Amino acid sequence: MITGWVAAIIGVACAIVGAIIGFFGARFYFKKQLEKNPPINENMIRAMGRQMGRTFSEKQVREIMKNVNAQKK
Repeated sequence: MITGWVAAIIGVACAIVGAIIGFFGARFYFKKQLEKNPPINENMIRAMGRQMGRTFSEKQVREIMKNVNAQKK
């Protein structure tokens, strides 16, 4: 028969182990997603402009980056 304090210790131990496993699992998943979908940068914006047949000025590139970063928040 399990007493109250033994059950509490088992519960706390399980919570700690679950938190550790969850942390490393989330970290692995987040890194994997960043590799598949890297954050947008200025070079990507310039490449998109070239694909559309345009050449963005440096001011336009900075403005687009500012808008993209504002949308993330």
